[in-house]
Amino acid sequence: MNQSTLSKEALTYFEEREKLCELCRKFYEKGWASGTGGGMTIKVAGDIALIAPSGVQKEELQPSDLFAVKLNASLNHGCEIIDKPENLKISACTSIFTNIFNLKASAASIIHSHSVNAVMLTKITKAQELTISGYEMLKGIEGCTYFGSHTIPILDNVEHECDLAEDIGKVILQYPKAYAVLVRDHGFYVWGKSWQQAKIHAECYDYLFGAIVQEKSLQALSLI
Repeated sequence: MNQSTLSKEALTYFEEREKLCELCRKFYEKGWASGTGGGMTIKVAGDIALIAPSGVQKEELQPSDLFAVKLNASLNHGCEIIDKPENLKISACTSIFTNIFNLKASAASIIHSHSVNAVMLTKITKAQELTISGYEMLKGIEGCTYFGSHTIPILDNVEHECDLAEDIGKVILQYPKAYAVLVRDHGFYVWGKSWQQAKIHAECYDYLFGAIVQEKSLQALSLI
């Protein structure tokens, strides 16, 4: 079938597959998805989402490598797989992604980053939350201002990523204004109302995490 004859929903599906792969390549270049790590999902229509697979080099990702799922909180992993690539495994983040989608009705895209800035930040704090203030880049996160403060939760890491799903669900409800969850020694999950907003949020949080690490380092040297 020629793409010109496809419905608007089908065209969106094809376009979003291409976009997800493009974004994963960009995240690889940023160091967020090296060693097959990291992941991303985009809702394409209603309760249908695309998910990057597990164990695939993100810079080599192709549209045919993506899983398509139908969200359903009552099923295993919170979804039904409706399009499965051959010889690939669905992301270890799947149950986390679907839990966020199910709890955050406005979320349309979720990114999982293995950002070094995020990991180093969780190395220098033992707290279970992070409050950020006094940075202009906060204004890139919805609802935040330069003069306000913004708090996000920090969870301890576990051996198997899927085991984080329940705890991430709990802290999402406890921190309704947050758009991210940090996982100690691991990275962070971040979402938005579109893939564009999820990308902006990811970049702003990553910048803020890096700035805080540098600020703490300079304070330790009594330079600021």
